[in-house]
Amino acid sequence: MLDPAGPAADSILTLMTVLLALSILSFVVIFGLFLLAWRRRRRPAPSLRLFLVGGGLVFPLVLLSVATVYAVVLGERITGAREVPALRVEAQARQWRWEFTRQGPGGSVTRADVLDIPAGRSVEVFVTSADVIHSFWVPRLGGKIDAVPGSRNRILLRADLPGRYGGVCAEFCGTGHSVMNFSVLAHDEAAWAKLAGGDRP
Repeated sequence: MLDPAGPAADSILTLMTVLLALSILSFVVIFGLFLLAWRRRRRPAPSLRLFLVGGGLVFPLVLLSVATVYAVVLGERITGAREVPALRVEAQARQWRWEFTRQGPGGSVTRADVLDIPAGRSVEVFVTSADVIHSFWVPRLGGKIDAVPGSRNRILLRADLPGRYGGVCAEFCGTGHSVMNFSVLAHDEAAWAKLAGGDRP
């Protein structure tokens, strides 16, 4: 996740960096006030009201407001709510494997533990489970989404460059959880055209 390869993962890393910076700022201010309390009073102490209102209300309210607004703005990019996907894929989890199904020229195509996508284009993945709760996560391409029995959850992925990206189940789901991995193969335009039978998805 510290080496993003798509816009959603890049936005998540940016949001994490901003929140980390705000938390460090908060720590410095609070620890600074703590140190001030241990200093000898060589000058008149500031009013209690200033500490309570400024440090206990205004300061955290400003920090939380900045974090909230920034998260909402980035959320649009992370979820891709307004994007039209180039491909839709059904991902079904089961103990302890993944099955990915997409529509091809000759009908549906299913692969176990391998998700084929076109590089540079958005792919909409609908995630569900056949048994217990799992979690779909490709750290370099996007966030996590739960795979819940009887429910279809949506996540948008895009790989900026062709390549292989590792995916995992991020929810403990039984004794085989540690080996419930999968791969996302992002194909360049020529390879994708060949894989998809010459038709654009």
